[in-house]
Parts: sequence; structure tokens; C-alpha cells
Amino acid sequence: MKIAIMGFRGIPAKYGGFETFIEELAPRLVQRGHEVTVYGRSNIIDYKDKYYKGVRLVILATVSHKYLDTVVHTFLSVVHCSFCKYDVVFMLNAANSPFTFIPRLTGKKVVLNVDGIERLRKKWSWIGKLYYRIGEYFATKLPNVIVSDAEVIRKYYLQTYKRESVMIPYGANIEKVNSKEILERFNLTPQSYILYVSRLEPENNAHIVIEAFKGIKTEKKLVIVGDAPYAIKYKQKLKEMAEDDPRIIFTGFVFGEGYKEFQSHAYCYIHATEVGGTHPALVEAMGFSNSVIVNGTPENIEVVGEAGIIYKKNDIKDLREKIQYVIDNPDIIQYYGEKAQKRVEKNFSWDIVIDKYEFLFLRVLGR
Repeated sequence: MKIAIMGFRGIPAKYGGFETFIEELAPRLVQRGHEVTVYGRSNIIDYKDKYYKGVRLVILATVSHKYLDTVVHTFLSVVHCSFCKYDVVFMLNAANSPFTFIPRLTGKKVVLNVDGIERLRKKWSWIGKLYYRIGEYFATKLPNVIVSDAEVIRKYYLQTYKRESVMIPYGANIEKVNSKEILERFNLTPQSYILYVSRLEPENNAHIVIEAFKGIKTEKKLVIVGDAPYAIKYKQKLKEMAEDDPRIIFTGFVFGEGYKEFQSHAYCYIHATEVGGTHPALVEAMGFSNSVIVNGTPENIEVVGEAGIIYKKNDIKDLREKIQYVIDNPDIIQYYGEKAQKRVEKNFSWDIVIDKYEFLFLRVLGR
């Protein structure tokens, strides 16, 4: 198949979950004999070669604006791809659904991954929330097929819009690395820190994690990996919250080997997001056999099952108690880490995910 992928920032990954997901998906599809093209944004991707891990890159201009970045780049991408010979166009994010009809006009099949219920994110004004609500509606009307990444999201679209979707979660690798370069850069040692990874936006609740951690009795550090280009006030708030606690470390975005090193050597992992479906960082942490402490949303509970420690949704006191318990009882770290890794092997391996996407693309083509 000839497959085009668009609607996100591009690869190599330098931002968040979608980027990490496609960096895993696209090369694996190439390895299976398919021709894959990924559309990236010029304000993010500075990779100079035309191919990355066998994937053809098309870098197009965009507008670096909170509300325009995604839609402008996706519009340019669908226009460009309409003049190319692709079989399937795989688009990401319900916000891009109004553009899915354009490739269909030229006979291409369009598959849309709707992501989570994006209008619930606190960063959006009423205009942004309204646009995402419209995007949800068009997602059920314009593409050939829609994909949800969690059962909770699948049920939402079925109950709200009476539209069935194909549920395919994100994947993760089972791995560990021994190198410690990124740890040395931040004066850390293995097992000496608790890890939090996310974009630093309000609904991902880094502020709750910081507030809970400040009341913990431990010499371990809290390492916060992530950033966000438009959440300037929120990031400043986080820094102010942490300035009186030298145990809290902000690293900014970290990808590649550095990210693997952080995951491989963490004491445990905290996942505090409250919006979205299957979060790549959570599944990846489980793949690194980390003991995970997760915010008690239906989506997060669906991912971890009985393989993680769950705190009451957005409850600072309960999160603090769970962290302290894990620190005071180090014997449970290996227990939950092994359970998490086994759950990934069974439900979230990349082989399973790639099989499902490849089958879906073939099915939508009638093959």
C-alpha cells in the first residue's frame, strides 16, 4: 500500500504522543513492504534528509499559533496529497476531520484517529471547545473509518454520535537501557527519582503531582519531563510551585535515548493526565517495567487494569499517600513492574498494534 500520514507535527518525534506513535508505526509499516509518507511541520521538524527510517518526509509550512497551527498545516497537507498517488490517508486528531473529505474527492480512502475528547482540555477557550465539538461530529460523517485508542473513547462516539469506531490502542516496546548519560547531566542515579512525563498543560496535572510530592518524606527527586509551546503561564506557575523544593527537576522535552534512560532507571512512574485515551507515555512506562501510579480516570484504569496503583481522580491527598506508600515499601516496586510489563506484552505490543492497522488499511481498500 501507499500510505500518507498527517495531522500531527511530524517525525522524528519532538513533541508528544502522536509523534512518538507515528515514529513507531510508520517505519514498521515500511518494514512490511508498504510505501509510507509522513507530513511534518516546518516550525517543528528540522530533519534535512528526505527519508527517516525508510519513511518519506514531506515538510510543509504552517502558522505558529495555538489555534491555527494544526488546521493550517493539515489543510496544506490534504491539498498536497490530493495530487499524489496514495491508497490510504491516515489522519490524526478529530480537529482535522473537516478536511478528510478532500482526499476522498480524488478516490483515496481516509482513516481518522480521533484521539481523546479534546474539547475537555482546559487550555481551550469556548471557541476551541466548539471547534472540537464540530470536529467530533464531522469525524462521524466524512472519513471512511474512524479509530479510537481506548474502549472509553469508542463507547463515547457510539453513545454520543451512534458511530462505531475501530479500537486500536497505542503500543510499547519491552526494553531497558543501561546507559546513564541523561541522568549524569541532571546529577541523578538509578532509582533515585520518581518520573513524570507529559506535555505541561493544565489537564495533565503536573501541578497536582508537584503539590503531592512536596509533602513526601524522601530524598528521592521528582523528575518532570515535558514542555508545551503555548502554556507559558501554566509553566511559570509550575516553576513557582517548585522553587522552594530542590528535589523537583524540570528537564524540558527529552526524546530518543535520553527518554529511554529516564524510563529505564526510574524508581516509579506517575501518570496524572485526565483527558485522552491510551496515553503513549503510560504504556511506555509499563513496557519499561516501571511501577506506575495513575490518576483514576476511566481511560487510565482501562490501560493499567490491576497492573498499577490507582489514586482517586485529581486527589492530591490520595496521590501523596500512594507515593509515600511506594517509597516506604520498595518491595512492591518489582511486583508491580513485572505485572505492568506482562500487561504490555499481552495487550499493547507493537506487533499487535501494527497488525491491526495493516489489516484495517487493507480492509478499507477492499483487499
